[in-house]
Amino acid sequence: MAKITAAEVNKLRQTTGAGMMDCKNALVEADGDFEKAIEILRKKGQKVAAKRADRDSSEGAAIAKVNSENTDGVIISLNCETDFVAKNDSFVSLANQLADLAIGFDSKDAFLAADFQGMTVQDKLTEQTGVIGEKIEIGGFAKLSAPFVGSYIHAGNKIATLVGLSAAVDGAAVAAKDVAMQAAAMNPVALNEEGVDQSVIDKEIEIAKDQLRQEGKPEAMLDNIAKGKLKRFFKDNTLVNQDFIKDSKQSVAQYVKSVDSNLEVTSFERVALG
Repeated sequence: MAKITAAEVNKLRQTTGAGMMDCKNALVEADGDFEKAIEILRKKGQKVAAKRADRDSSEGAAIAKVNSENTDGVIISLNCETDFVAKNDSFVSLANQLADLAIGFDSKDAFLAADFQGMTVQDKLTEQTGVIGEKIEIGGFAKLSAPFVGSYIHAGNKIATLVGLSAAVDGAAVAAKDVAMQAAAMNPVALNEEGVDQSVIDKEIEIAKDQLRQEGKPEAMLDNIAKGKLKRFFKDNTLVNQDFIKDSKQSVAQYVKSVDSNLEVTSFERVALG
């Protein structure tokens, strides 16, 4: 049997994040073979992952990142089972590292297959499932590209947003962050009226008509009144039409125009836990 030193145990611990005794036991089982010990720990993660596959992983950390040119952004949520794990510094650090990597990929599948510290992202998640003992997975994944991209992460990493602006003008960074905060706080269903799915519009009209019937309004009046209620729905639930949270006297679109008369919000993404 190979003699296992404290330095070897510590090296394996630093590489995998596994506990000291798990690392020591893996090295003993591997007869001191470092790579084999990593594989043993990974297989342990696969077993834990299989056992916990049906668990709810609604906690975690939602992280938004933007490239150095402010033209591309990404949001990922690294999900786990408990708030205790979600608040752990090493878990949040891993989420940030993965988000940095994710900027270079256009889809969740491509990202999961990407190399991360000598293994795929998916293998890293499996490894960490074994280390932590909870289901660990990538929940949300959203990409956004625009002439200027800004981001916002709500306190506690529960909500992350990206906002695209039409130009990289003076003041774009502040404007993009303000609008990203708006998207986090107000949870709009779409950017503008054109972005609202027809099924949502049909449902809102039907709800409005049902309410009006209960109020005793004549059937002939229902369409016109329902259209008015729909306009209110668009104002309350589409990002550019919402009242700006920092100044309710203007809409988000008007606020952005106050930064630059030609500036517009072109897109947004929002990922929330739970």
